[in-house]
Amino acid sequence: MTRNYVLHDGKRGSALALRITPRSSRNQIAGVLNDGTVKVHLSADPADDKLNTELVAFLAEVLGVPKSRVEIVAGESGRDKLVSILDMDTETAHQRIVAHMD
Repeated sequence: MTRNYVLHDGKRGSALALRITPRSSRNQIAGVLNDGTVKVHLSADPADDKLNTELVAFLAEVLGVPKSRVEIVAGESGRDKLVSILDMDTETAHQRIVAHMD
């Protein structure tokens, strides 16, 4: 089953809207909300300030890019985040996200 995403081409890459669920049993792409937001489950606890670091590392792994290409551009302290992926077009990001959905 193919799911639709709302990924936006930026000047230098793509942007993903994410909804983070911390303290999960494992890191995973959990699905997509009705508005196109990608649900990501992370094992990190938000209280220890490692959540954003874990998110960047996980997305870099899923997308096959260096961590330096993944940047949280909005929502650093909240559950809803906007992440940019430099030098990757929307279609490529979409395909790689779909491939990792549980």
